[in-house]
Amino acid sequence: MIRSKLHTTTLVLALVTLAAVAAIPANSALAAGSPGGASAPSAPAMHLVRVHPTGVATWFGPGFYGQKTACGQTLTPAVVGVANRTLPCGTLVRVTYSSHTLTIPVLDRGPYSHIADWDLTAGAAQALGISETVRIRTRIVGRAANTPNLGAPVLAPTPVLAGGAIAG
Repeated sequence: MIRSKLHTTTLVLALVTLAAVAAIPANSALAAGSPGGASAPSAPAMHLVRVHPTGVATWFGPGFYGQKTACGQTLTPAVVGVANRTLPCGTLVRVTYSSHTLTIPVLDRGPYSHIADWDLTAGAAQALGISETVRIRTRIVGRAANTPNLGAPVLAPTPVLAGGAIAG
């Protein structure tokens, strides 16, 4: 009798725990907001995307300059970002290679190579010192709004003359 009650209590606690966990978003930081541009596949809002801490990275660029990414950005040599098959647009990923670390947004879908897990823009590859296919360390660290300027270099404001003084 005691064993039966213990078994029933354990089963009820397990079911209550499962119900409570199911009600919590799997990754609310990634689930918030729009997953990206019109051509970007949308990830389910409550779906947790598993990312391995290391992976193979390639880089892309010259043949794609001037074209729109799946997330809506225009690719240029200066754009710093990464392509991933499953992460929502705007997901911030900390990438480490050798002694270089860079936090970059997911801007595109890919890579289309079956050996690679990540596809860096030429700007990201250059900032990390990558010129070939390499193994990198990755970690999801947040989310940024997916805008047309995501990944573009931040330009310093130019001083404007106003009445003989420089206005900032």
